Amino acid sequence: MPAVAKTDFAIVIHGGAGTINKASMTPAQQADYERTLKAAVDAGYVVLEQGGSSLDAITKAVLVLEDSPLFNAGKGAVYTYDGGHELDASIMRGDTLEAGAVAGVTNVKNPVLLARAVMEKSEHVMLAGKGAEQFAKEQQLELVANSYFDTEFRLKALQKALESMKKQPHQASLRLSPNWQPEWNMGTVGAVALDKQGNLAAATSTGGMTAKRYGRIGDAPIIGAGNFADNSSCAVSATGHGEFFIRYRVAADICARVKYGGISAAEAADQVIQQELKKVGGTGGVIVMDKQGNISWPFNTEGMYRAKRSAGQVAEVAIFQEVTKSE
Repeated sequence: MPAVAKTDFAIVIHGGAGTINKASMTPAQQADYERTLKAAVDAGYVVLEQGGSSLDAITKAVLVLEDSPLFNAGKGAVYTYDGGHELDASIMRGDTLEAGAVAGVTNVKNPVLLARAVMEKSEHVMLAGKGAEQFAKEQQLELVANSYFDTEFRLKALQKALESMKKQPHQASLRLSPNWQPEWNMGTVGAVALDKQGNLAAATSTGGMTAKRYGRIGDAPIIGAGNFADNSSCAVSATGHGEFFIRYRVAADICARVKYGGISAAEAADQVIQQELKKVGGTGGVIVMDKQGNISWPFNTEGMYRAKRSAGQVAEVAIFQEVTKSE
C-alpha cells in the first residue's frame, strides 16, 4: 500500500489479523467491527487534533478496543486451556524509548493502563502475574472478576480448540492438527500515533492464544517483538502468531531497517511481513508509522481489522483488502 503524504499528526490502529472470511461475516457483523474501529481511531484522533500527546492518543484508542467484546483484548479476551483469561499489553514512547508492559494478568479491566503505569510509575519495564496485579491495585486501576472477560463467542472457540487438541495436547504440535484454526494462534489490538510535537508512540494489547497453557506469553508485551517506537525511525504494533514475532523480533527489526538501512518504513514492513515471516510460516501483520506520519499496514493473512486517520482527513476503515472512507 502506498504511504500517505507528510502530515502534522496521524493515528493508525488494528484489531487483529487472521483468517477473516468475508463470505462468513454477515453485513451486521461487519458493520459492528467497522463502527468500533472508527470509534477507536476517532477517539485517538481527537486527542491529537487538540494538541495532545501521541501517548494519550494511543491509550484512548486502545481503551475503546479493550472495552469491546469484538476483539481479542480486554473484554473480548480469548480463553485459556483452563477456562480463564490471561491478558498482556505494552506501551512505548518514541522520544525517550521508555516502555512498560504487563503479562499474564487476570483481573485488570484495561491492561494498557497498567502497562502505562509500569512505564510511568515504576522503575521497571515489565511486570507479570500476581505482582503486576498487586501493582495495579496500588495504582488504583479498575479491577474486575476474571468472569468479566467471558463471552459466548470465545467460549465456543475454546471448545473447538480443546476438541482439536485431544490427539495433540501440546502447544508445540498445535499447527499439526488438521482441525486447528489459524486464528486461534492470534488476535490483538494496537495503536500507533504521531503527535503535533513530532513524537511517536505505540501500544499493543491482547488476550493471547486460544487454549494457551503453562503461562504462555506471546509477542504483544515484549518490547521489540510486538511493540516498538523510536522517533529516529518508526513505531510499530504487531498482530499475529506471537512465537514467530518473538523469534524474528518483528517490531524492532522493521524500525532498524529504517534507521540503519535507509529504506522507508513501508518497505521495511513489507520485507519483514511478506518475505521474512511468510517464508517460515509466520502469519500476521503490523501497523507502522514513520517520523513524518507516513502509514503502512501490511499483512499476510486474509484480513486485518484496521483504521487510520491523518490530519485533516476522514477515517479510513478496512477489514479485508479494500479500504472505505467514513466521515
